[in-house]
Amino acid sequence: MKNYALPIRFGIATSGSLIAYFLVLSLFGLHTNVFYSLFNGVITGFGIYEAIKVFKLRKGVAFEYGSGFTAGVVTGVTATLIFTLFFAVYSTEISAEFLPNLSTAFFEDFKEFQGIVFLTVAVMGFATTLVLTLAFMQLFKTSNNPRKK
Repeated sequence: MKNYALPIRFGIATSGSLIAYFLVLSLFGLHTNVFYSLFNGVITGFGIYEAIKVFKLRKGVAFEYGSGFTAGVVTGVTATLIFTLFFAVYSTEISAEFLPNLSTAFFEDFKEFQGIVFLTVAVMGFATTLVLTLAFMQLFKTSNNPRKK
């Protein structure tokens, strides 16, 4: 559990940033525009990058690819789960008109599609997590190439 404490803290901080970004968008009425959700990848990427970086600094020479990958995935999954839970509560309890507005703007053929939206938010978060963690681990992994003298 000790190895997961840092990534979970970064995941909570990342989800807080995602929630804050969503709420700022909602203040300006831009939260129904799916285009702005692209910045969620930047926020999630920054959280995963920082989690792996700090994890590597703490581990030092004992840092391994698998442990760094796990740190990135745990960070992203934690952030995704918390944000998806917030999104579900927000769209069903706080702002009941959010999903109908989203439906009329983008998905005119669907009437009851809450489950589809929540699943989409979660899958996008998990996919972003996996891809960004793999990409960032290329920066942080140690090279096995022999050094030239």
